[in-house]
Amino acid sequence: MVTVKKIMSKDIQKVDGEITVKEAAKVMKTKKIGCLLVEKDKVIIGIVTETDIVRRLIAEGKDPESTQVKIIMSSPLITIDAGKSIINANDMMDKNNIRHLAVKEDNIIIGVVSSRDMMRPLYMEGEEW
Repeated sequence: MVTVKKIMSKDIQKVDGEITVKEAAKVMKTKKIGCLLVEKDKVIIGIVTETDIVRRLIAEGKDPESTQVKIIMSSPLITIDAGKSIINANDMMDKNNIRHLAVKEDNIIIGVVSSRDMMRPLYMEGEEW
């Protein structure tokens, strides 16, 4: 079984909910990622994704220079246990109509897994999908 932990991104990128969507988009561009976890007082309160920017900012005619990330983020954050299979992750994404899950281990977020991560071929030592 291929677990979520084996394919997740460990480099978690976080931003404060008070920053503008334009600032968040610049971080996403620089880091070449499709989502950022959103914090308030060092506590993760949600996630902002490329889809959130398209659907909740651009499509609604909001200004990226004045709209704060907390206004368009998805919350509550949907998580999956690091030991779950990628099949479980896919099912959760499908059920919730999302493309990113925060990965938890011992109740601490240790990574993020995306639908793109699950499409990347893995060459594990003799392990089959």
